[in-house]
Amino acid sequence: MNNEVRAPKLIDLFKVFLKLGTIGFGGPAAHVALMREEVVIKRSWLSEKEFFDLVGATNLIPGPNSTELAIHIGHRFGGWRGLLISGASFIFPAFLIVLVLAIFYQNYGTLPKVSSVLMAIRPVIIAVVVFALIGFRKSAVFSFSTLLTGILSFVAAWNGYNEVLIVLFGGFLNHLFTLNFKRVRSVELLSLFFVFFKIGSVLFGSGYVLLAFLKSEFVDQRMWLTGQELIDAVSVGQFTPGPVFTTATFVGYLLSGVKGAVLATLGIFLPSFFFVAVSAPFLSKLRNSKFFSVFLDGINASSFALMFSVTIQLTLESVFDLTTGFICMLSLIGIQFFKLNSALLILTAGLIGYFFLS
Repeated sequence: MNNEVRAPKLIDLFKVFLKLGTIGFGGPAAHVALMREEVVIKRSWLSEKEFFDLVGATNLIPGPNSTELAIHIGHRFGGWRGLLISGASFIFPAFLIVLVLAIFYQNYGTLPKVSSVLMAIRPVIIAVVVFALIGFRKSAVFSFSTLLTGILSFVAAWNGYNEVLIVLFGGFLNHLFTLNFKRVRSVELLSLFFVFFKIGSVLFGSGYVLLAFLKSEFVDQRMWLTGQELIDAVSVGQFTPGPVFTTATFVGYLLSGVKGAVLATLGIFLPSFFFVAVSAPFLSKLRNSKFFSVFLDGINASSFALMFSVTIQLTLESVFDLTTGFICMLSLIGIQFFKLNSALLILTAGLIGYFFLS
């Protein structure tokens, strides 16, 4: 990797995050891996340590982690303009794709069959994430205290404990270790917007926590959706590229058409822009603080453990026979030894799935 850090222009931020929003299959862990490939490995905009500091910071504020990471990177290099450009360009492709699928679903009652394509793409995503974890290890687990913090965080994540509690616990735990060892329906549009705004403001962790919030708000309390519609909406958010939170786009369209889709998307993502804008200016100052520096190291170790836990779970779900195992192995070899572009691997796997595995 080139050690020279090159600051990007606004147009560079737009191109990179538009691309990532288009090819970003696989959820938050995959998004983080793809962002690392683009901004650390390929372009040297950030060092490994700087990048993972931002990953850790996203775990401390509500909202979709990978989207907030994009917003943080944009803010780092372009201020409020970079914040808006990076976040919006990362969100927009998923918003557009999910909107089209919602229209298809509303008119025909089913979703296009994508299982074969997904079956081929998922092993590639696993390879991308594994490669990123290998790179993250030096930045996240670099001492005995961060190793212990990471191990305990992994055990907690594997047993289903809350992500936010894990990363906060990791921060304090690493400090303790350091001290010890060193010392289209009738739905009011405004109501729809504020429901999603509330969810975006209080939902910590990844998009996978979103299902519980949506069920409580839209199925149990307001009865705006059926259980099956909710499952279909979450499924769309899972198999399309970009942020999982674009599930809101699908729900918004079902409830109030295109206006509902736009307002729901704005509602759930706006808090992330606000939280990043407020917290980002303090990160460098806090990193220079001895207490917070050790605390953030613990958060990063816990974040690494969470990603590792999710990667194992995704691998068990996605690599389940010789075909998917072969695709995953070839992808790892291609990324590690031949430096193949992950977007090219994803596209190739999708075509293989469409033409040969259906």
